[in-house]
Amino acid sequence: MTLENKLGIDNSPELAREEERISKIRAMEIFNNDLLKDKRAGTFSTLAFIHHTLFADIYDFAGQLRDINIAKGNFRFAPIMYLKTSLESIDKMSQSTFDEIVEKYVEMNVAHPFREGNGRSGRIWLDHMLKTELGLVIDWSKVDKEDYLLAMERSPIRDIEIKHVLKNALSSNINDRTMFMKGVDHSYFYEGYYSYKTEDLYEEGMK
Repeated sequence: MTLENKLGIDNSPELAREEERISKIRAMEIFNNDLLKDKRAGTFSTLAFIHHTLFADIYDFAGQLRDINIAKGNFRFAPIMYLKTSLESIDKMSQSTFDEIVEKYVEMNVAHPFREGNGRSGRIWLDHMLKTELGLVIDWSKVDKEDYLLAMERSPIRDIEIKHVLKNALSSNINDRTMFMKGVDHSYFYEGYYSYKTEDLYEEGMK
């Protein structure tokens, strides 16, 4: 079933390609224009801003809380009746160390506040926290897809694996555009999007 969208596309593969193309361009705008500079790290409002920036051209629900319960495999994300309370609690979580930041990221993933696009917006949100609090980001091009997905799947019960996976990919190159573009591509690859390279879209936009 194809999600209702602003593009009038009723073919799922076609929608996926356009979603990837448009939202990758928007991701580069977040980086190039430093759109998160004045946004408070680690808050749902900042995550909603990221989500809206990535997907506002595609979905009416961009940046808005989901109004349905969702699951992935056998795992059910936070029920909508508890979602707002969960997000309020996550906002209050400490984020002064690497471990605390990853724990907060794991809790936000369990909340899964949006209908679609949680992973891609969440990883930018995580990097914003790391950059603000520690002067570091994840070099996502160094994070193996299967290692990441398996660690995230187990993280609500045991977060030591995802901490290990992400810690090994930390970088102080917080303003490296090339690393960011490669990171976006890997972040999308985790979700099954690989039709476009962010670098190509960026170069096309600069012409």
